[in-house]
Amino acid sequence: MASHDRSIEQAVPEVEEQTVLRATVGASIGNMVEWFDFAVYGYLATTLAVVFFPSDNPTTSLLSTFAVFAAAFFVRPLGGLFFGPLGDRIGRQRVLATVIILMSAATFAIGLLPGYATIGIWAPLLLVVCRLLQGFSAGGEFGGGATFLAEYSPDDRRGYMVSWLEFSTLIGFILGSGSVLVMNSALGEDAMVAWGWRIPFLVAGPLGLVGLYIRLKLEDTPEFRALETTGEIAESPLREAITQNWRQILQVGGLVIIQNVGFYIVLVYMQTYITEQLGFSSLSASISTTLTLLFAMALIPPLGALSDRVGRKPLLTVSCIGFAVLTYPLLLLMNQGNLLVAILGHIALGALLAIFISTSVAALTELFPTRVRYGGFSIGYNISVAIFGGSAPYIAVYLIDATGNPLSPAFYVIFGAVATLLTVLTIKETAGTDLLKTQEDLEEVSV
Repeated sequence: MASHDRSIEQAVPEVEEQTVLRATVGASIGNMVEWFDFAVYGYLATTLAVVFFPSDNPTTSLLSTFAVFAAAFFVRPLGGLFFGPLGDRIGRQRVLATVIILMSAATFAIGLLPGYATIGIWAPLLLVVCRLLQGFSAGGEFGGGATFLAEYSPDDRRGYMVSWLEFSTLIGFILGSGSVLVMNSALGEDAMVAWGWRIPFLVAGPLGLVGLYIRLKLEDTPEFRALETTGEIAESPLREAITQNWRQILQVGGLVIIQNVGFYIVLVYMQTYITEQLGFSSLSASISTTLTLLFAMALIPPLGALSDRVGRKPLLTVSCIGFAVLTYPLLLLMNQGNLLVAILGHIALGALLAIFISTSVAALTELFPTRVRYGGFSIGYNISVAIFGGSAPYIAVYLIDATGNPLSPAFYVIFGAVATLLTVLTIKETAGTDLLKTQEDLEEVSV
């Protein structure tokens, strides 16, 4: 077995630093395009509620809009089950090129949909179809991007290199938030409802072509090419991942509960919370979200590098404890009626999220052997995001409506933080791990 493992290691091609940089930039740009497409819907939620779900009750319209937002997440496990094992069988690069086409086409189609006033019930139904296609695509994106970057990264710098994936995710979100901010400022609410909401969705078409071009120029990862050279590609990666790596899949699902709850509460729902609950303008909400995104982005690469030095678990633990202890006080602070204080509270929540996501993606890739990394990561991650991520804005709106307490979303975040902290305690430190480790190595580590 040892000589067999060495033969795979010897088959890994040498990669120049310039190639690693090109792979990092290329994967990150493609990822940015994907998440711009996906995020725009959340930032236009209040406008889309009027266009597709008109009602005398604004809460009902908003709940309907966020229910469609959540629908995309419920099909993400199907995308993970399909694209993840496919990426382990035919390669990371080819699958990543496919998912960006699907995401961009679905997003572009949303921009062409007639509203409820034009075609009635068919408008929200077609919106649901487009969101389901977005979700199916997203199910293959994040695990693939993480795997691609991790397998190009040196062992001692993987935390830093992989952190750029989350950095690019936030660029996608900030482009979505920024475009909505600019359009709200330039057009006003009436024009946004009439036609302005379409523009960010239509931009997905040319952006998708750019992302596709970049991804087609990338070579597949050294580790996957080594598996091809030695004939060690898994014949049935889905079955192998589930039967031999079920423990790691469960750990991934538990580790990303707070990542998903925190991400979609802090970076998506807060856009609505600031207007609907705190009473500030849409412009103020967009400014707050944009500043929070910028601050989180500035933290992510240095924190990723820090995780290479001190380990993944310390940063993951600090973030979980921070969310559990500070979320309620920060929401209380945001409800004091002062816009500056509300923005500072929002930024503080973004900082807690940045600590976690700067570190988590590298840790998740290090749990799996190369043969099933794409599939194992994608299955565990997307099941968790379907349950805890996409539903987060809906649950937040529901909790406030049911309790009358504007601070009630804090309890959902606290639950996510505690659940993830308990999972962190079950994993070994993985910083610096050799990604060519075998299944036997993983089983020894997990004992």
